[in-house]
Amino acid sequence: MARYFNGKEIELLAPAGTFDIFKAVIDMNCDAVYFGGPSLNMRMMRKGYNLSYEEVREAVNMAHDRGKRAYITVNNLLNEGDLDEAKRYLSFLNEVGPDAIIAQDLAVFPLIQDMNLSNVPVHSSVMMNVHNLEMIEALKEMGVTRVVASREMDLHTAELLQAKTGMEFEYFVHGDMCTVHGANCFYSSMLYGNSANRGRCMKPCRWDYRVKKDGNVYPTEYPLAAKDMYMYEHIPELIKSGITSFKLEGRMRDLEFLKMIVNSYGDAIDRYIADPLGYDRKENSDTLYENRKRDFSTAYAFGKPGLDYINTRYEGTGKFYSTGKVFSTPTAEREVKPERLEQVRDALAGVRQPEKMKQPQLSVHVNNVEQAKTVLEAGADIVYLTGDVFQPDMPFTRHDIEMLVEMKGSSQIILGMPRMMNELHIEQYNHFLRGGQYGLDGLLVSNIGAMHKFRDMGLPMIGEFNLNVYNHMSAKLYHEHFGLERVHASLELPLNDLANLLQETEQVPVEMIVHGSPIAMYLELDLYENTVAIEPVMQEDNKYVDNQHLVLMTDKGENPVYRDWSGRNHLALAKELCYLPFLKELHEAGVNHFRIEGKSYTTEQLRSIVGTYRTALQDLSLCGELYAGMKPEYAGYTLGSLQFGEALSIDLQPVHA
Repeated sequence: MARYFNGKEIELLAPAGTFDIFKAVIDMNCDAVYFGGPSLNMRMMRKGYNLSYEEVREAVNMAHDRGKRAYITVNNLLNEGDLDEAKRYLSFLNEVGPDAIIAQDLAVFPLIQDMNLSNVPVHSSVMMNVHNLEMIEALKEMGVTRVVASREMDLHTAELLQAKTGMEFEYFVHGDMCTVHGANCFYSSMLYGNSANRGRCMKPCRWDYRVKKDGNVYPTEYPLAAKDMYMYEHIPELIKSGITSFKLEGRMRDLEFLKMIVNSYGDAIDRYIADPLGYDRKENSDTLYENRKRDFSTAYAFGKPGLDYINTRYEGTGKFYSTGKVFSTPTAEREVKPERLEQVRDALAGVRQPEKMKQPQLSVHVNNVEQAKTVLEAGADIVYLTGDVFQPDMPFTRHDIEMLVEMKGSSQIILGMPRMMNELHIEQYNHFLRGGQYGLDGLLVSNIGAMHKFRDMGLPMIGEFNLNVYNHMSAKLYHEHFGLERVHASLELPLNDLANLLQETEQVPVEMIVHGSPIAMYLELDLYENTVAIEPVMQEDNKYVDNQHLVLMTDKGENPVYRDWSGRNHLALAKELCYLPFLKELHEAGVNHFRIEGKSYTTEQLRSIVGTYRTALQDLSLCGELYAGMKPEYAGYTLGSLQFGEALSIDLQPVHA
């Protein structure tokens, strides 16, 4: 089955959560169905969902018998223990022959290559957050045949990128959305040990936060909760933009709901193809509206949304789809407990690797020139100049960089890039760097588009933490294919997964943030702009950060939200990560680069913190004593994701499919 308009193929892609649902959906008015198998996908939390191995085989055959396509989600981040299962699963899928798998973790590519699997086409998941031309070109080199566009991509950009690359584009047209950039939400992991990038998100974005700024409290409701995507009335624009696949979200939805959605969109597409001049956009739209779970929005399809993107309706407020029970409630970030510190030390001692130990290096991520000067004076080995400068500080200028390079001494100055780089960002950095390297010692790269564009510059490239390296195979790919000199271990790794990553990673050095409040949510949505439209209800100062910064409040704490010069918002932990008590064990486990996330500190705070860690790295036996004398600058100390998981040994054996 295929649909065409002006020679462009159009595919309506429907979801299925169970085999029984699949058997019904495959005969609805759609061209393809996507579903998950028994493991390694983003919908593993609900019992009874996903298909068994034999059901996957039968589903693929049923689809092909009807002239339709079957896509299988293998879209989890993979820990070391998952790699065995991935080998078995991918070998099985190579035999079964789905039309593609939808993948997030870059380890999928070496797995397919190493096993010489020729029958597993790869589509990039929305969790790869594809958002610029260079990313698409990089993925094309790796064999990707279709990209699922970033949720923040507008149709004009999609049309431009599709025309330039010839890549197939898949675009979410209906269903559950998220206000945080794909694969850039780490908060669920840090609060609960449940990774949003491994299909276990506890939805802290759907809490009833209050907003506080400039000493005022605003009566916001669910300021991070997105409405459902709704593009039913914009099928002509989707087709014009070169979107090949119209993707419906809903693998956790029941059959009756899916029947309504799938057939409504299928019938609308058919009506438009049959009679584009007389096409009625709104025909039957009342059925979708009356049966909606949340309110509707076109999200970023036609530009950056504001308050009209925020939902307050039933399912947008942190409740289960089926029962109405609350999904999760505001939860405090865990304090550091002495017994947990002992568990972490013991776990890391179990992967002691003296052969990997080198002179420890202290790196600091800074937001402005004064911070950079301060940390150089305090003894930082490496200074990362951020590409996402928080207001009111101004972005680093050429003069700033040249001045810092002159005073760096034996330290290194490394230029960072924004986490998400649109075509304007790529052009700006390209012009700047091709005009000269200004004595820079390297680039802190945040996406594979930047790696692809700048790998011929002759400047060392370091992987930013948002690359979310979860296993040694993705680390190796970043090192060998893109040329990264070191990577950052995922902030989401629980204790056992971190220990296993360090044990298995051989070729590429691993860096870790050991102090500070890293960004747990990275949003295109502008809470600052949204707040201006609301009248405050009371006055109250921020507890830990300056009143100029917006804060999201619950009864469990305050999370600062910083705004950068691109208008993006960065929600930070309320507490500070502090790994000082086990720096010695981290070093002995093979970590030689220790990073302080310093952007939100004053220069005085930063001087003290850097001085403490400098002393610790000079004599690691002092870590306990130094920690006892430290006091947090914010709401307390936390271990983040290292609060969770035990040290589990792994025994990687050859896989026989």
